[in-house]
Amino acid sequence: MRVLLVDDHIMFRKGVHATLSAAEGITVVAEASTGKEAVDLAVRYRPDLVLMDINMPQMNGVQATRLIKQQVPETRIVILTVSDIDRDLFEAIKAGADGYLLKNLGPEELVAAVRAAGAGEAPVSPLMAAKVLKEFRQGKAAGGAPEDSHNLSPREVEVLQLASQGLTYKEIAARLYVAESTVKNHMRHIMEKLHLRNRSEAIRFAFREGLVQETGPSDDESRSP
Repeated sequence: MRVLLVDDHIMFRKGVHATLSAAEGITVVAEASTGKEAVDLAVRYRPDLVLMDINMPQMNGVQATRLIKQQVPETRIVILTVSDIDRDLFEAIKAGADGYLLKNLGPEELVAAVRAAGAGEAPVSPLMAAKVLKEFRQGKAAGGAPEDSHNLSPREVEVLQLASQGLTYKEIAARLYVAESTVKNHMRHIMEKLHLRNRSEAIRFAFREGLVQETGPSDDESRSP
């Protein structure tokens, strides 16, 4: 996996570079210290993944994310920041970010999140996932779209709910007592029904439409295939 690092703090950037370079199958192809430089390097190198800070000179990470998604749409972008501000989170999602991580995660967690993003998943720090769930629960209570308006089955809504909390396919399978392949099939059906390209788009759709619920499935229901 080819990764572009974007952060204006050189010591932090070098630390992330060292962590990822030590992981098998991950190569850091370039580093950027500004949003503008990030866009230029993304177009030049077309990396598989961009780890993007938010608060940077010249152009912030949200603006850079939007431009990269326009020019290199196949590149996945995961925000890696100290900002736990709601506005930054939701603006990043709207701009097309495929994940949102806080910088308090450890090296192993970072590598796992990068691998998950490369596999098409959407890594989100638990605190930020909770903020998203709260925001869209409130929107739903205020008149959001009903779940069945998009023709998703109850189990598909459950899978989407858990995916929106940042869980991997393996973790979702364990939570629902089903095979990992079953979870992947559910996600494929979700994307087909919603006419979306990947899991990240499905999660953003769920956030936008208020399809995410606070409560999980009952024990009996969770054990059914």
